[in-house]
Amino acid sequence: MKILHLVTSSRGAQSFSKKLGVAIVEKLQAAEAGSTVQTHDLTATPFPHLEEVHINSFYTPLEARTPELNAAVKHSDEAIAELLAADVIVIDVPMYNFNIPSTLKAWIDHIARAGKTFRYGEGGPEGLVKGKKVYLSISTGGVYSEGPMKAYDFTEPYLRFMLGFLGMTDITVYRVEGVNLPSLQDAALPKAIAAIAV
Repeated sequence: MKILHLVTSSRGAQSFSKKLGVAIVEKLQAAEAGSTVQTHDLTATPFPHLEEVHINSFYTPLEARTPELNAAVKHSDEAIAELLAADVIVIDVPMYNFNIPSTLKAWIDHIARAGKTFRYGEGGPEGLVKGKKVYLSISTGGVYSEGPMKAYDFTEPYLRFMLGFLGMTDITVYRVEGVNLPSLQDAALPKAIAAIAV
């Protein structure tokens, strides 16, 4: 089993989403001997936000690309190859301003390409990244899985939709939440790790 672990938090070793993501990866490895892990820290090697040259490179046939366009499409091609090679994808997702980090959004913008990871057919769009298992490791300062703040969580709904659009519909979510709430913060991570079942 090939595991792709995407780190997206800017907090480094202090990141709760990363700590939970590492725990998920460790349990996956323990469950299947011989599993390999490729960790891609999107904060250490971030993807550029899409500019005109990137968009042009996506829609220009290979034989017509200039050296500039070939350079611009390199990030996207590499990210898609990395994604397609994986059997399991673990994505660390700290909530920033009620949504995903821009590092993760930039990665999504580079992997979502018509003709590569989805296509438009007679029945509408079809995701082409199939047969993958995805784990989301979401960390939040408050509690967003239930209660009055649930409506303000745009991390899980967006990722479920976007990954599903690309064909990745087998998604399991684990949350370390309440890390900024005095009554919950000490038990938040142990509780989240204890809930992991792979």
